[in-house]
Amino acid sequence: KSTLLRMIAGLEDITAGEIRIDNKIVNHVSPKDRDISMVFQNYALYPHMTVYENMAFGLKLRKFSKVEIKKRVNDAAGILNIEELLGRKPKALSGGQRQRVALGRAIVRNPKVFLFDEPLSNLDAKLRVQMRIEINRLHGQLKSTMIYVTHDQIEAMTMGDRIVILKDGVIQQVDSPLNLYNDPANLFVAGFIGSPSMNFFTGQIMNENGYRFKNDLFDFTLPQSVKDKLNGLKLDSVILGIRPEHIKDITVVKDNNLSETQKIQVDVIEPVGNEVFVYFKLNDISYCMRMPPEKLYKAGDDMEIGFDLNKLFLFDPNNENRIY
Repeated sequence: KSTLLRMIAGLEDITAGEIRIDNKIVNHVSPKDRDISMVFQNYALYPHMTVYENMAFGLKLRKFSKVEIKKRVNDAAGILNIEELLGRKPKALSGGQRQRVALGRAIVRNPKVFLFDEPLSNLDAKLRVQMRIEINRLHGQLKSTMIYVTHDQIEAMTMGDRIVILKDGVIQQVDSPLNLYNDPANLFVAGFIGSPSMNFFTGQIMNENGYRFKNDLFDFTLPQSVKDKLNGLKLDSVILGIRPEHIKDITVVKDNNLSETQKIQVDVIEPVGNEVFVYFKLNDISYCMRMPPEKLYKAGDDMEIGFDLNKLFLFDPNNENRIY
């Protein structure tokens, strides 16, 4: 991911293809002339300079007037609420304040493209949420293109207009956050997006009075829509995916779209206030369901569940692609 950013920035040469910024090919344009700003994971502030000097440094190198530099630095400091920090040095700042300064240094350039290389990974959880909101607000104000690298899918889902999911350097899917969640192209994307992640059950498709899904724990009839997907495919087994919120406790939820009753034994319970995560096991693999906190179970309890038949995903175990 970082290599991709460095190629856009011009810090790495590309072996093939074109990089265009504002519809201009920049393959052979030097980094300083690409009109981009980069925000790094480790802030990369000059320790001997004040916040003001750090933010002004790039503009000084480009021979901006002192009046213009002062205006741009003060404007950026106002956007980021760091006006009172301009006289301090980085060692006197918290992690969140340093990251704001690094953002400010990028903003003053007013670039065509902002490149963010995991800028929040050094911050604690509460501060990360706060800075996510700040960067979202910033994007709304500046209306600039921002390319943001992260391994945190919550960051990607909450901040991205379009998300590119990479695995081993290969693009798996490019789409909006909700489309990635509701319409994943393969097993990797389905398992990567969503927290807790999607459950995957390997089983047989049996043609007994209609198609049934069977494995060591479950046995239920598949809906017509799934039968249509499987028609003509010669698969010995299939991977069935379902998100934790689409497995229901049938003693609480009455729904005509649910599968026949399946029985599980509760392994671990995680109450988190507004919802409860219930974990159960099959062949030493742990699976999760998400339910409202209306009924609390204990480890070892038996539980009757049903699958939402409208929310099933099927994957080919040979190539891990989604069966559409």
